[in-house]
Amino acid sequence: MLTSSSVNLESGLRRLLTVHISRENDVVTARQRARQLARLVGFDHQDQIRIATATSEIARNALQYAGGGRVEFGFDLENDRGLLAVQVRDEGPGITDLDSILEGRYRSQTGMGLGIAGARRLMDRFTLKSAPEGGTMVSFAKVLPATADRFDAQQIARIGEELSRESSADAVEELRRQNQEMLGALELLRARDEELERRRAEASHLNQELEETNRGVVALYAELDERATALRQADEIKTRFLSYMSHEFRTPVNSIIALSDLLLRRVDGDLAQEQEKQIEFIKSAARELFEMVNDLLDLAKVEAGKVDIHPSAVQVSELFGALRGMMRPLTNPEGAALIFDEPAEGLYLETDEGKVSQILRNLVSNALKFTEKGEVRVEARREDSSILFSVWDTGIGIAPDDQERIFHEFAQVENPAQRRIKGTGLGLPLSRKLSELLGGTLRVTSELGVGSCFTLKLPLPPVTLSRGTPAVEAAGPEADTPGSILIIDDEELARYLARQMFRGTRHLITEATRGVEGMERARFDQPRLILLDLSMPDRNGFEVLEELKADPATRDIPVVIHTSRAASADDLVRLGNRHAAVLPKHAGDRDQAFAFIRELLGEPHLFADKES
Repeated sequence: MLTSSSVNLESGLRRLLTVHISRENDVVTARQRARQLARLVGFDHQDQIRIATATSEIARNALQYAGGGRVEFGFDLENDRGLLAVQVRDEGPGITDLDSILEGRYRSQTGMGLGIAGARRLMDRFTLKSAPEGGTMVSFAKVLPATADRFDAQQIARIGEELSRESSADAVEELRRQNQEMLGALELLRARDEELERRRAEASHLNQELEETNRGVVALYAELDERATALRQADEIKTRFLSYMSHEFRTPVNSIIALSDLLLRRVDGDLAQEQEKQIEFIKSAARELFEMVNDLLDLAKVEAGKVDIHPSAVQVSELFGALRGMMRPLTNPEGAALIFDEPAEGLYLETDEGKVSQILRNLVSNALKFTEKGEVRVEARREDSSILFSVWDTGIGIAPDDQERIFHEFAQVENPAQRRIKGTGLGLPLSRKLSELLGGTLRVTSELGVGSCFTLKLPLPPVTLSRGTPAVEAAGPEADTPGSILIIDDEELARYLARQMFRGTRHLITEATRGVEGMERARFDQPRLILLDLSMPDRNGFEVLEELKADPATRDIPVVIHTSRAASADDLVRLGNRHAAVLPKHAGDRDQAFAFIRELLGEPHLFADKES
C-alpha cells in the first residue's frame, strides 16, 4: 500500500512517500522505492544498492518481529548538504537488548542483529528508538551527493510525481535484480581480491629487493669501516713519522745555522768574499729547512691532538703592534707596503695569542711574497659575536679552482711567481688547522691579477666586561624586590670573596659547596642570581648549568659563571648556548664587575653605597 504527502513529520523530515508493510511483497516494494528514489536524487549505482538494502533489512525486521509497520521516505533539509532520510516504524513489542544489537554483539536465530548492524554500516546517519510494548522507530539517512541541486518544496513535489510514474516490479523481478546486484558485488570483490593479491606480490618483490639492498649496504659499510681503519692507521704512522723526523732534523739544522754564524763572525779567521757568499747561501737554506721542520712538527702535533690552547685576554691593538715589529724585516722599500689599520678602541678577545699571531704571520708572509707592488693591508673588526682578521693584498691572485687546494698539505699553485718564490706548502694548511683548533675558520676570496683576501674568524666570549653587555635577559619588573643570591663554589676562599662583593646589598647571600646541593637550593630558594663555579668535585659547572636551564623552575634565573679557569673556545660556545654570562674571578676592575651584575639584575642602585 502506497501513500504520498509533503507534510513535515515531527522529526524534521519532509516526507515524500510512505510504504505500509503488512506482507512480504510490501518489503519488496519498499526496496524498489528506495532504489528508485535514490536514482532520481542522483546517487550512484553503489549508493542506490546500499540505501535499498538498508531499507529492505529494517522493513523485514518490522514485518517479522512486529507483524508490520510503515516505511517513510523524505528529505531532511536542515543539514548543510541535505539528507535522503528513511524512517521505519512499527508498534511491536520493542527490542530488549538494544545496546548489544547496536554494538554488533547480538545474534538471534533469525538474524535480526545482523540486519540492524549491517544497515547501520551502510548509511551515514542511524538512530534506533525502542520501548517495551511501545514499538520501534529506526531512522537512517544518506548525505545527498555533491552534484545534487539544493532541494526545495517544488523540487520535492516534482520528484514525487516522477516516483509515482515509476512502475513497481513483482517479487520475481526484484529477486532477479537482487541477484544481479549480488553478482556485481561479487565481481567487484573478486576484482578487489585480484588487486590486493597483485599488491601483495609487489610488496613481496619489493621486500626481497630491500633485503638484497640491505645486504649490499651492510657489506659496503663493512668495507668502508675496513678502509677507514686502514686510513686511520696510515694517518697515525704519518703523524709519528713526521713528529720523529722533525725532532731528528732540528738538531743538525740548528748546528748548521750555528756554525754558519760562527764562520760569518770570523771567529777562526777572515773569509774571502766568495766564501762569505757561499756561507750566506748555506745559512739561508738551513733557515728554510728549519722553518719547514717547525711547520711539519706543528702539523704533526695538531693532527695527533697534542696542541694545548692557552687562552688569555688579547688586546687587538697590542697584537697588531707586535706583528708590525716582527714583519718589518720582511718588507722591501721597493716592493709592497705593509699597512696595519688601527682597530677599534677596546677591541679584544679571549684566545691563544701565540696561535693567532702564528696564523697572521703566515698570512702576511705569504701576501708579501706574492705582492710585488701595491700594498698588504691587515685589519680587524667585530661582526656579531665574532672578530674578523683580514689580510688583503694586491698580488697575483688565486684562480677559483685553486682556492681550496691551497689549504692542502704541500700544495703548490702553478704560476710563474711560484717558480721564483720558494715555499713548502705547509703554512696555509697549518693556519687553517690552528684556526679550527681555536674554534674559528679561515677563508679566502681572490681574483687573478687583482689580489686576495684571507679572513680569520674567531668567536668572542659570550660576555665581555668592558662592553658591559649581559648574555642573559634582565630580571624584569621585579628588579627592585629584595631576594637572595646563591653562590655555588667548593672553595671557601672564593665564596668569601663573592660574599664580600655583595656586602651591603639588600640581598640575602646563600651558599652551596657542591653542584647537587646548589641545584636543590636553587629550586627551593628561587634566588635572583646564581654565581656558579665551573670546577667542582661532584658535578662540574657545565652539568649544573644544563640541569638549571632544563628545569622550568630554575631556567629563568640569571647565571653568572664565576671561575678562575681559562675557558676554551668550545667552553665559550657551550656557555653562550645556555645563556650564561662569564665573570672571571681574576677580573681586576671591580667597578666593571659591579656594573655588569647591576645590568644583569636590572638594579641600577646596587652597590651604590659601596661606590659612593
